[in-house]
Amino acid sequence: MAKDANKPKGRMSSYSIFVKTCREEHKKKHPNDNVVFADFSKKCSERWKVMSDKEKQRFHNLAEKDKARFNKEMSTYVPPKGTKKGKKKKDPNAPKRALSAFFWFCADERPKAREVRPDASVGDIAKELGEKWKNCPADLKKKYEALALKDKQRYERENSAYKAKEGNPKGSKKVAEESSEEEEESDEE
Repeated sequence: MAKDANKPKGRMSSYSIFVKTCREEHKKKHPNDNVVFADFSKKCSERWKVMSDKEKQRFHNLAEKDKARFNKEMSTYVPPKGTKKGKKKKDPNAPKRALSAFFWFCADERPKAREVRPDASVGDIAKELGEKWKNCPADLKKKYEALALKDKQRYERENSAYKAKEGNPKGSKKVAEESSEEEEESDEE
């Protein structure tokens, strides 16, 4: 999708304005220098951390002015037809999606991994669980795959009932009837 050239430029935070100012000052002092942005950004970050609140106030004020500018421009902005208007909100009444076998495995194993390594980061625990899953015996994987299948069936039942109830064109009465037949069969068992 093409970017709308008429859309107002996004608002800047006080820190963004500070970095922009530092960059402009640096260009004035050293016009021929090539700047590595990662290094420059680190230096700006360190400088921002040691600044007093009084020094930062200037940038907070500029950010407030930019916020007002942005809000004013957005109030009159009309997006062209056919453009997306942001992320679609999820209905809180919609059924929860089914979990995969791996997620069922993680639900069981995460507390054990946390107990062994309480100081480990979320990423480290996730890597560890991924390795455990990869090396998991087939019979244990089957247990979790069965849980995932059962959860998938639950989701499909709830989702078809939800779609039929909401009058959603994607949800058909036939699907809802099939799920109610499945429920009757499972009740007989």
